[in-house]
Amino acid sequence: MGNSCSNCCSSCFGKRSRTGLYEPLLQDNEREAIAELLQYLENRSDTNFFEGDPLQALSTLAYSDNVDLQRSAALAFAEITEKDVRQVRRDTLDPILFLLQSHDVEVQRAASAALGNLAVNTENKLLIVKLGGLDQLIRQMGSPNVEVQCNAVGCITNLATHDENKTKIAKSEALRLLVDLAKSKDQRVQRNATGALLNMTHTQENRQQLVNAGAIPVLISLLSSADADVQYYCTTALSNIAVDGGNRKKLAQTDSRLVQYLIALMDTKSLKVQCQAALALRNLASDEKYQLEIVRCKGLPPLLRLLKSAFLPLILSSVACIRNISIHPANESPIIDGGFVNPLIELLAYDDNEEIQCHAISTLRNLAASSERNKRAIVEAGAVERIKTLINKVPPSVQTEMTAAIAVLALSDELKQRLLSMGVLEVLVELTSSSNMEVEGNSAAAIGNLSSKVKDYTPFVKAWNTPSGGLEKFLIQFLSEQQDIAFQHIGVWTIEQFLDGGDERLLNLIAESDPITESVQRIVNEGQAPKVEQDENTEDGDGDIFGLAKRVYHILQKIRDSNKKSFQKKQR
Repeated sequence: MGNSCSNCCSSCFGKRSRTGLYEPLLQDNEREAIAELLQYLENRSDTNFFEGDPLQALSTLAYSDNVDLQRSAALAFAEITEKDVRQVRRDTLDPILFLLQSHDVEVQRAASAALGNLAVNTENKLLIVKLGGLDQLIRQMGSPNVEVQCNAVGCITNLATHDENKTKIAKSEALRLLVDLAKSKDQRVQRNATGALLNMTHTQENRQQLVNAGAIPVLISLLSSADADVQYYCTTALSNIAVDGGNRKKLAQTDSRLVQYLIALMDTKSLKVQCQAALALRNLASDEKYQLEIVRCKGLPPLLRLLKSAFLPLILSSVACIRNISIHPANESPIIDGGFVNPLIELLAYDDNEEIQCHAISTLRNLAASSERNKRAIVEAGAVERIKTLINKVPPSVQTEMTAAIAVLALSDELKQRLLSMGVLEVLVELTSSSNMEVEGNSAAAIGNLSSKVKDYTPFVKAWNTPSGGLEKFLIQFLSEQQDIAFQHIGVWTIEQFLDGGDERLLNLIAESDPITESVQRIVNEGQAPKVEQDENTEDGDGDIFGLAKRVYHILQKIRDSNKKSFQKKQR
């Protein structure tokens, strides 16, 4: 802005009329304010314009009836605040808000620019709204002048970053005007309006008010904007709106091509737009309809490209999206056939970001859920070896997902022996003593799945006492009276799997473990004891474990009795 304020001030003493006289004549205090302001502007680097005499000089010009003086004040405020943004008091904001009420477009433009600059400061955001600035900005938004519109909307964009202001903006006329101005032919107005709309999408209540104001069709239509910022704001706003289930239905009803638009944006030049497009698809893919539609509309190839990117935000957004898409059983094979398995396995070692690791392993688990073919493809790609290598190095959240994935793979009768030969059992046994309950439970469930219908139980026999106390310690721990009933149930159920397997070596080890048989007997006795009033669901769950424990205990006793008789015969 250079010397524009100084030049403007020096020309404000009046304009020569046709009669040769200067008009209007300035008041003495106005002349003094101009002179003082010119001096302050010459030494602006050493001057604080937000208090004392410099502020008083600016205020005098702002409250003048002379439009030229008001212009000088507004321009000065705009230039000063462009370079110096700090928390200010009411005595600074009042003259700027007064200038906003001017009928002069130049005054409005500069005053709204100054207010927008000050609205970058958190405390100023609140004070501006408290002093009635929002209502005045709403009036400016209706101005026929594009510059005024642009500055007013830009200021509201800044105000809308504060949570306390969002509700007030959402309940005001500003929301409807922002939706209208998002359709402006001026790209700057459009950019500021869509930025403000984005800032209004961070709470469920505000999102609903935004939807009610008709924002969805406008935001969707602007996905094809030539401006990368507008694309980014609209894509991100739609992504946030899609968090809510009811809104996802409205999005589907508004434009059937939304998924195609977002898939296309994953191939745009802007990395941040690519990222938000994938996140928007991720949120949409919370619904079964969208999970299928993304695959049907050929969304997998661009997602795979983003997944292989070296840019962390792109990797995170794409792997989060593919995780949701993989939930649908019909998508499992297309994702595997699309080449995702190996990149997902590589991401398991992405220790820079725990969330990426969680999404990657969760996706692999989903892909293995309902098909022997897919389970086999995941194992053959090296997923189990990678899990085994990493599982003791990753955070508990990732361990939880990894043990859950092994539990799913262990459901495959075809793969059980192969998994055991890879040494998975030893890893799982150690994790049954984890301090994380989910890791404990998943590890135990995986052991139980592995133990069912195995041809050779030698790996279980070898793991009876090692590592870390082995299977015996795991069973004793899970059958403990102090354990949650669900864990006790897992312990009894696992023993039943071993008993059904019929391996004499393993059966003898279990039956001859006094702590195990005593714990099972205790559970049986608890089932036979008189019941106090219980929750209905708990009673049903307890009934299952008591019946199971009774069957298991009966078999264990038979084995013990048989072993006892055999021993007595040998003694004779």
